[in-house]
Amino acid sequence: MNDRPASSEALHLAPIGVIESDFPDKFGIPRQPGLAPAARASLVMVPPYDEPLAVRGLNAFSHLWLTFVFHLSPGQSDPAHWTPLVRPPRLGGNAKVGVFASRSTHRPNRLGLSLVELVEIDTSDGVRLVLRGADLVTGTPVLDIKPYLPWAESRPEARADFAPAPPPTLAVNLSPEAEAMLAERADGDSLRELITQVLAQDPRPAYRRGAEARVYGVRLRDVDVRFQALQAASGPTTLRVVEIVPAAAPA
Repeated sequence: MNDRPASSEALHLAPIGVIESDFPDKFGIPRQPGLAPAARASLVMVPPYDEPLAVRGLNAFSHLWLTFVFHLSPGQSDPAHWTPLVRPPRLGGNAKVGVFASRSTHRPNRLGLSLVELVEIDTSDGVRLVLRGADLVTGTPVLDIKPYLPWAESRPEARADFAPAPPPTLAVNLSPEAEAMLAERADGDSLRELITQVLAQDPRPAYRRGAEARVYGVRLRDVDVRFQALQAASGPTTLRVVEIVPAAAPA
């Protein structure tokens, strides 16, 4: 007997909260949580889930699992148009693996799972969870929260095939002009730390990483960070922050 639901049967899920983060745009977001610990974020609970009683006891846990929706990625929920193969950046952006063997954002139901550090619970006006190390763009709808249990969910013996360790990082330096801009900001030190951690992950598309002359831009907090890859004659690539300018207001 086949007890599976019919393909036309929809599951209706309502967000319990929305993310506000240092990442107003998806380009440049670390590909996994925790890779940029300087990244700040808040989960703002929405009615009726902004009830302080719902998070009673949550401050006993240092880390949380967030189930969320990749709302800026195209959905593949239509069985007639979904794509079974994706190109993970860890394989250079060319080799394909099955979507269920990856953490690609292009998934049938666009669901994501992120492990974040809980810094503070603010219940002065509704409920706001202050987070660290999140890999989530502003506006991300969150569907659920669960406490992380290290004794149950940390498995050092687990095998991870083509992603056995964190990706290698690049050296990052800032031009005098960029340093001068940061020196004028109250959050200059933390912004410098965020820029360095994000760019060290090399946010450039894998297939464009040979084009050293290109200037890229990544939006962090309220600024646009423009950077360029510099390849020494013999040595690793360095990412150079050319300038930091105020981000243009949304159209």
